[in-house]
Formats: sequence, structure tokens, C-alpha cells
Amino acid sequence: MSLSLVSNAHLDESSAKIRSKPVPWEGYQRAELVTSEELALIKKVDRQPRAKVESIHLSDGQTYALLYLRLLKKLQRVDTMQCLLVLIADALLDHDERIPLFARAAQSDPDLPYAPLIRTLEAQDDFVQLKSAQILTVLLSSESTPLQHQHLQPFLKVLSSLVQSQSQNKRDVAVQCLESLLARPECRRAVWAIPGILAGFVEILLHKPGPQMSYQVIFCIWLLSFEQDVAEQINKKYDIIPLLITVAQAAVKEKVIRVIIATFSNLITKAPSENLPAMLVAQLLPFSKNLSTRKWSDEDILEDVQYVRDELERNFESLTTYDEYLSELASGHLSWTPVHESDAFWRENASRLNDRDYEQLKTLIGLLGSEDPVVLAVAVHDLGQYVKHYERGKKIITDLGGKARAMELMTHPDPDVRYRALLSVQELVSHPWSAV
Repeated sequence: MSLSLVSNAHLDESSAKIRSKPVPWEGYQRAELVTSEELALIKKVDRQPRAKVESIHLSDGQTYALLYLRLLKKLQRVDTMQCLLVLIADALLDHDERIPLFARAAQSDPDLPYAPLIRTLEAQDDFVQLKSAQILTVLLSSESTPLQHQHLQPFLKVLSSLVQSQSQNKRDVAVQCLESLLARPECRRAVWAIPGILAGFVEILLHKPGPQMSYQVIFCIWLLSFEQDVAEQINKKYDIIPLLITVAQAAVKEKVIRVIIATFSNLITKAPSENLPAMLVAQLLPFSKNLSTRKWSDEDILEDVQYVRDELERNFESLTTYDEYLSELASGHLSWTPVHESDAFWRENASRLNDRDYEQLKTLIGLLGSEDPVVLAVAVHDLGQYVKHYERGKKIITDLGGKARAMELMTHPDPDVRYRALLSVQELVSHPWSAV
């Protein structure tokens, strides 16, 4: 993997300044932190023209890979760490064949190459932290065997904090690092086990970033969707389907739509029962029909769009009205679809909310805690409909905490929520208990 795959203008500008800064190598020797041999070697490349340094790396690459890592392991001053990280990155830039030189350092010292780089990830200096992340990504992505837990885990924890940072540079570097690492199955599983990373991705997309950042974040989500556990749970945990549809609808770049549709295709293929209902509720079917009529420069997009559309149509045709309602309920995105205000629907189906120990009723009551006023209004309305058409439901609703919550909503800031809550509470208190 090329170092240039994790690129950032801020890192490049800072690196240029660091190359010209003096480092007190002689002082380190006097303090016996650096040997005379190490001093002689480092002086040959310190603040030297790029061509000269390249020539030295060409003739003595293994010696210098080991030198840089050894010095990074024992010297902890920020300016020195900055200098050494720039030297390592310069040695690797456009020279993938040198990656094994750093990997082979483990033969001389089992702590190398990873321990010093993982330690520098914890530095308070942003440049040191981000440059270490860039280099670690290159080395880890190039490993031919599965990555060891003690190397991967601390790195992913740092990336989790970076991807959730308020700093644009930190988010940028972290997302690019994850893009590269997630090509590896063991990295996908490890990332899925760290909720902060997915939460960070969602937060980035909610803030409507530019097309390139949108693409990179969704590319990471697409890679994750190849894992069965992820495909089954990602929408339930992170509400990812309606978010990706919103991003796709606003996207101007074809590649953003392509990677979103490819993600949907994976989710349908690997976990149809978990994802198709949510896709139907989020109106992916009409959107996919619209996409299938467009002209695309990439034929693969059309193939994925047609697959998604066909699967949604097949699923839609087999849905009963009650299935549609359950899909909407499971998604958490209630809206004023026709079933909610249909007396015929509630007469026929109210008692079915009691199935499996009131599972669907509990889900409905849970939505009374939503922050979305439309969801609140629809949910509290449905509670009233349930009681109206299933008389024994009053005590059940009360026991499950639904009545108390509905009464609280009578003072909600939103007028429609207040109105719907008032009507439902009237249903709850207007008749004698019918339950035994």
C-alpha cells in the first residue's frame, strides 16, 4: 500500500517545515542517548537534499529503516519524533518496496516496527499523532498474515477518537486510515467491536460533508457490510439506511451514489429480513426506480440499482398491510401513512400487537421517547387506536408505562403531539377497566 493513499495537505505542509528544523543530535550523543555510530548515520540524512537522502536509502535502506525505528523508540522529545517520522515517511513515499525493510526490523528487536509508532500515537502533538497513524496504516495494511491484537487494538482506539474529533484534519486522516485497513477481514471485525468508529461515521454524514469525505466514509461502511454480523445489525444500531438514502438523494457525484447502492446490495444479499423492511419504509423503492432510469458512466451501478429495485419490489408485493405497519414500527420512523388512521386496519389488527409477549406494543411504547415530533404524534395516536379497538388493552398499556408517558406528552412543546396525546389519554381513561 502506498503512503500517498493517506494524504493530507496539513501533514504535507508541516512535514516541509520539519525537514528544515535542526535537531540536537550531538546533544543526544553527549547525554549517551545516541551512539557515535547512530550519530554519524543520522547526520548523513539530517536536513540534506532529497536526492542525496534517496541515494543513501537506495544503497543502505535496511540500515536506515532500523536506525529510524530505534531512535524513535528511545527519543521522546516532540521535535525529534517529528523529524524521525518525516524521515520514515519520506523513505516510504513512492517506494512500496521499502515496506519490508521496516517489517524486517523485528528480527533485530521484537518491539519493532510497531511499538514505537503505537507509543507516538498517544503524543499530545497533533502532527506526531497523525503522522504515526499514516505510517502505521501503510505497514499494517501490507502485512501478509493476520494482524496481531496488540498492534491493531490500540491503533483502532486512537482512530475511534480521531474520527469523532472536532478537527477536520484528524477526521480526514482517520477516515483514510480506516479505508485502507477495512479491506482486511480481521480489521472489519475489530472495528465493528468499537462503537465509536461507526458513531463517528454517522456523525460525519449527518453534518453533510463534501463529496469526497462522504464517499470515503460510505466506502468504509460498504467494506464493513461484507461482514454478516454487520449486515444484520448496522441499521438497527445506527439507523444507517434512511441516512444513506438522504445522502444519495443529495449527491452530485456518481461515485457517492455507486458506493451507497453497492452497500444496499450487500445488506440485502447478506441480511434481507433485517434490511428490506427498513428500506421499504425509508422509500428506497421509488428512489431506486428513479435511479434505474438515469444514464450512468459506470455500468456496475445500473446492475446494483436493478438488483436493489427488483428485491424491494418482490418484497413489497408479498407484504400485507400489517407487515408494512410492522416494518415501519421496527424502523422507528413512523409517519402518517394510511394505516395509522384506518379504523378497518385497527379493528382487524389491534390485538396482534399482543403477540410474543406484547413485543410490538412494547416497541410502540418505546417510540414515545423519540425526539422527532412526527414520530411522537403518530406513536401516541396509535396507542389510542390500540386501546379503542382492544378494550382489555388499557391495563396492559398502564402496566407497560404507556399511559404515564402519554400523559406527559400532553404538555409537549409541539401542538400536534399535545393534541394526539390528549385524544389517546381520553381513550385510556374514558371507560371502566375491561381487563380481568
